[in-house]
Amino acid sequence: MSFKLLQPFIGIVIILLTISCKVEPEAIEYGKDQCSFCVMNIVDKTHAAQYVTKKGKQFKFDAIECLVNDLNEKNEQDLAVILVADYGNPGNMIDAKTATYLISTGIKSPMGANLSAVVTLEKALELQQQYLGDIYAWEPLKKNTFPIINEIY
Repeated sequence: MSFKLLQPFIGIVIILLTISCKVEPEAIEYGKDQCSFCVMNIVDKTHAAQYVTKKGKQFKFDAIECLVNDLNEKNEQDLAVILVADYGNPGNMIDAKTATYLISTGIKSPMGANLSAVVTLEKALELQQQYLGDIYAWEPLKKNTFPIINEIY
């Protein structure tokens, strides 16, 4: 078989490999996607989270505490993207490493850790005035262990 006949097939294979290795987050399908940690359906647009590995594998979570618990078993260096829902803008995902977090019993999260994320420290302070609670940055937050209160097992 001549090389000219193989060129279209080689091109198609290269395109398929390039497309299948995209390292960007997919939109969460609320009500359809399941949490990669606790296997509950993801329905809450104010507390969802996700990460994408450097190989492009997607992991979605119904609550930020599920993400944090899952990351305790992973090497964060293998991840390309880590996103959390912006409590102040439901459905909008923000960078987990730059977000500010509030743990407050006044704001209930799906798994009961009462953990929410916002874009800025100022937004977190506003929420804290309204709901009370403790404010965290990403690194200190990861040191917490969150018991899963609403276990489905």
